[in-house]
Amino acid sequence: MSRANTVFVAPFALPSTLRFLRAAALLPETTFSVVAQEPAASFMAALDEEVRGRIAEFVSVADCHDPDQLEGAVRRVAGSTGAGVTALVGILEPLQEALACVRERLQIRGMDRAEAGRFRDKAVMKDALRAHDLPCAGHHLATDAASALSFARRTMPLVAKPPAGAGARDTFRVDEVSQLESWMASNPPTPARPLLLEEFVQGREYSFDSVSIGGRHLFHSISEYSPTPLQVMESPWIQWTVMLPRDVGGPEYAPILSAGPRALDALGMVSGMTHMEWFRRADGSIAISEVAARPPGAQFTSLISYAHDRDFYRVWAEVSILEEFSVPPRKYATGAAYLRGQGGGRVARVAGIERANEELGDLVVESQLPVPGQLKASSYEGEGFIILRHEDTDRVREGLRRAVEILQVELSS
Repeated sequence: MSRANTVFVAPFALPSTLRFLRAAALLPETTFSVVAQEPAASFMAALDEEVRGRIAEFVSVADCHDPDQLEGAVRRVAGSTGAGVTALVGILEPLQEALACVRERLQIRGMDRAEAGRFRDKAVMKDALRAHDLPCAGHHLATDAASALSFARRTMPLVAKPPAGAGARDTFRVDEVSQLESWMASNPPTPARPLLLEEFVQGREYSFDSVSIGGRHLFHSISEYSPTPLQVMESPWIQWTVMLPRDVGGPEYAPILSAGPRALDALGMVSGMTHMEWFRRADGSIAISEVAARPPGAQFTSLISYAHDRDFYRVWAEVSILEEFSVPPRKYATGAAYLRGQGGGRVARVAGIERANEELGDLVVESQLPVPGQLKASSYEGEGFIILRHEDTDRVREGLRRAVEILQVELSS
């Protein structure tokens, strides 16, 4: 007897998506189906034989983000499998509102439309956080140029982004009112296409990644960015790092350990993993930037797995589909260095590999080094990465510093 009849929504067979899909497909005593935009032949070709053998039904739709098409696909799965769908899941942030809409229509357990909207719309999110006296950056949702300029004159520097953006994507910094005026000349905000303006919080940036079941927040992990994601987006040559200290229970983390779970309550988190970005200012105060109702990207799930000796891709599947989780101890510090070349074109070579092996070989648990001929990446994650792990946080921190110094990606056109 199956414990769950699961539909996993994945528009395309992207490598990061497939790690979560595999974990969900291999859960025991579950029926597993897929809805995608990609044709079945090419999508299934990206899967290994074990996973292909677990897929009960594959449905292709023109647009996974369309609730009507998605509902039709889920109804088809239910009819084909002869059982009601008990879990409708997907890891991509832009999917969450459509998933919630279909859950509501078909009475499937999980996040509903109102809850998903609070996570997806960053202006609504910040209104909810501020209503619960939670620390977050000042913001204004501009539907016309005049209100945008009025806020900008009172709040400078600031960052501008679409209300439903994902992380640092489509985000830019504004240091002078004239910059915003210039940008709005060709991209004027309107009620249909508003612009979210936020106070530019200056300080160190972190993440607060969590696991919740039934609205109970059971687990968290804290990560340190160096430099901030916005700086990484603005400077494509920077090789950035993220660090997960072994001990995240110290007094320096007390403000987010208090505010993080309260923020998830305010937004209506139910069951699954979340990714929260937050800042610590120079005076020690914090500000929550934004929260996503999905597992973290950019190798973060792998980093959390290495820190706890526990497969958090599998954890996400167990939590989201079966609502099962036991909290593991944090055994290690872990970190990733993201390798990015300057300029454009293709990877010519990676300098410093032998030296990096000599200095860091005992710390490396996973790596994906750029290969000659590889195109320059279009995302901030870069052309490759290296993951380090050790019981000593300082060893990992120093190893990351050396990794971005030693390893240099050379590009050529």
